[in-house]
Amino acid sequence: MPRLALACLLLAAACSPQAMADNVSARAARSVVVPVMQNYMAAPQAEAAADCVMANASPGEIRALARDVGTRAGTLTVQNVATILRRPATAECLRMRGIGPVAG
Repeated sequence: MPRLALACLLLAAACSPQAMADNVSARAARSVVVPVMQNYMAAPQAEAAADCVMANASPGEIRALARDVGTRAGTLTVQNVATILRRPATAECLRMRGIGPVAG
């Protein structure tokens, strides 16, 4: 019975309202980042670059990016993406995926 209880606990934690909200925010933010990246590179590279941006964005940045879902990214959103792109970890992620520096 302890295994069943542990499995239920893990399942409940994985489906917590906060985890679900974070997942929705991350998907919404990514849907905003991809078009911003497409302004600077072809679609396949933009998808990979968006993964790097998302991997290096803070929870607050993800929430801020998600607020632009369904609209054209404004200046602040582009600036937020550029800030994340300037981080060494993001640059390394881009390099590992074969994407050169992003101008913007």
